[in-house]
Order: sequence, then structure tokens, then C-alpha cells
Amino acid sequence: MTAIDLNTELQRHGTRFLVYPQAPVLRSITMPETIWVSPPPGAIGPGPADEQMYVADAIAKSKPYDEPELPPYSGPLHAPATPDQEGHFDHLIVGTRQFEAAHMYAVIRRVLDVWECYLGHVIDWHFDEVFERLELIPRIDWKNAQSGFGYIETGISENEQGGTQLYCLNFDILAHEIGHSIIYSEVGWPLEATATPQYFGFQETAADMTALVAVLHFDSVVERLLNDTHGNLYCLNELNRIAELSEIQQVRVASNNRRMSHYAAGWLKEHDLSQPLTGALFDIFIILFHLNLLDDGLINDELAEAAYASILPGVDTGKLQRQFDSAYKEKHLEFKMALLQARDYLGALLAGTWGRLSPHDLTFVDVGHAVLDADLELSHGRYQTQILACFTWREIGAVEPGPKLGQESHFG
Repeated sequence: MTAIDLNTELQRHGTRFLVYPQAPVLRSITMPETIWVSPPPGAIGPGPADEQMYVADAIAKSKPYDEPELPPYSGPLHAPATPDQEGHFDHLIVGTRQFEAAHMYAVIRRVLDVWECYLGHVIDWHFDEVFERLELIPRIDWKNAQSGFGYIETGISENEQGGTQLYCLNFDILAHEIGHSIIYSEVGWPLEATATPQYFGFQETAADMTALVAVLHFDSVVERLLNDTHGNLYCLNELNRIAELSEIQQVRVASNNRRMSHYAAGWLKEHDLSQPLTGALFDIFIILFHLNLLDDGLINDELAEAAYASILPGVDTGKLQRQFDSAYKEKHLEFKMALLQARDYLGALLAGTWGRLSPHDLTFVDVGHAVLDADLELSHGRYQTQILACFTWREIGAVEPGPKLGQESHFG
């Protein structure tokens, strides 16, 4: 099954849920949308719960899991979300704990559906020798979210505009966290002696790209993205603003201008160190999109080059936008098909990359080589020059990152 056919297949055989395609704190997101996930009606029980995961809606869980504490959660639980008589969950009322529980389950199940399609196999949990299923906890008293050994749990916070943010209702955050679980399963976990800072930076990049590709499987997101940008995807938009917390605040920006030299003197968090690698992969995605547009005569080389340069200071972004406005006029469907084709190539490229990586002594250079090898298999090397240029511009392989500035450790 191709990724483009995935939605049709899920609608034919799957179970219905209501989810927000982006954080509901955004003005453009007013109502949840109907989606379908792969387990058929009747296969998902109260919780929701299926053979791979279950929701445990904890009552007043005051702190996140921390080793050696692990699932299952043994405290009191809110009443579970239950299916209707036909086995669907789209009857649940927005604002209830049951809706929040179902939302968290549905987003994570949907992201798994997307990535199992690209990977070509069912994802086996990295913890499956200890736990049979992934535990999902929608709301704890914590201003963060995390994916750990056998669980994902999400908290609650206030954004800069004073709005309340439930992370269990934020698609990007949920997709990012299940992205970590996917990478643990597909790439693995290093030993303490073989763990590198770049492995953890790669984890953050891979989780962000998991979310970016998955959100493009909402037709409403694709429509809104193109209507807002007219194909100028380096401008700030709901795709490259990863994990939006408000209209003006997000966790990271994929269309960044970070190079490895920015971190030569050191870095504070793996999220920071990940930015050159995230930027390189986002650049590859944009190049794929632009090459599709160029092949169809929808833009010219000059416009593509101007778009690449727009992440640097001093660019006349107004002129660039007017050029995209002109190219996009009356060509919405053509731009949309070019974008979806780029999405699916990127998804297949990343899936092929992850299967070629070892978690031990991993570097961003290793990731670059794996991307090139995956492209060789997928397209017989059509995009080798462009991929290499993206990694080169980000100084990956040319500049080594400095030390971590701080004492926090993943193994402490």
C-alpha cells in the first residue's frame, strides 16, 4: 500500500475518532476532525486499548515516571473512554477526560499507521521483552511530555499568551513522543559506553521529522499550508513550526539556519544540537518539493534558489513571497500533488535511513551516509548531489560539536 492510498484504506476498514490536526490553541483549529485508525471497529476496547497499547487516565498523577519507576500505573484511574455500539469513538464529547484519552490514543495509533506504511512492517516495541503494550497517560501535573521504557505521558502548561495547553491534545507533541519510541524500536538504544551526544540529537531530529511527515496526512493541514504560503515553505508556517504552543510560540523551527559551527563551543540540550540535522532533512524535503515543481514547469531555478537563501538574514522575503504568489495562482492542485509526492519520498527515505543505522557511536555523518544509501535504493541515486549539498551546508562532518554545557545525563 502506498502512503497516498493509506487514508482510503483506513476509511474502508478502520475505527473512527475525532482529533485535532494541530494544537487547538491556534486560531485556525476550531474543531476536531474525523480520522480512521487501522484496528477495525470492535478491536479497540475501553481505554481506549488494543493489542499494542492502552490508555491509563491517571487521577492526580503528581510527577512523571523516573527510573527505576516503570509502568503499569497502579493508582486510581478516571473512567475509560468507551466505544459506541458500532465500535467507534467519534461520539465522545470535547472537553471530557474520555475525549482527551481517546485523542491521545488515536493520534499515536494514527502516527504508527503512517510509519508502519513507510517502513513496510509492524513496529515491535523495544521493551516487548518486559511489557506487552505501551502505556499512555494523558494528563499529569508536569509542564512537559516524555516517551520512556513502556510509556508515553503528557502534561499541561500555559503559553505566552496565557492559554492552557493540554499536551495530550497537541498532535505534534504526541507524534514527536511516539517518534522516539519508533526510533528506539527501529534503530535501538546505545550502551552507556557507546552513547554519543549526536545519537540523542538524532533522536530529537527523527522525532520531529516523524511528526512533520505524519501531520501532512491531514488534508486540511495540506490545504491550509498551501493556501497560507502559496508554496513558500521556508516562511514560518504550521508545518515548520514544530509543536506550536500558541500563535507566536513553538518548541522548534524546522526551517532554521543552524550549522554545526553554532555548537562548536558547546551546547545545552540535545534539542539544540539536533537543529543542523533537522535543518538538513527539512532542506531535502523542500528540494524534493521544488524539483517536483520544476519538473512540471511550475517554478523556475531562480525562484528555487531564492527560496533556499531565504533562511539567511537580509533576504527580501516580501519579493520572494510575491514570486510564489504568482507561480501558485490557479495551480493549487499541481502544487498539492508536488507536495504530497515530496512527503511520501521523504517518508520512505527516512524509513530506509533508520534501518541502516546502529545506535552505537552514532554521528550525524553516519546519518548522512545512511540517507545517501537509502536514496540509492529508492531512486537509483537521483538526489545524491542535492542530499550531499544539504549536509555540507550544515557543516555536518566538517565541524564537530563542543561539549555539553551542564551535568544532566540520559544515564544518570
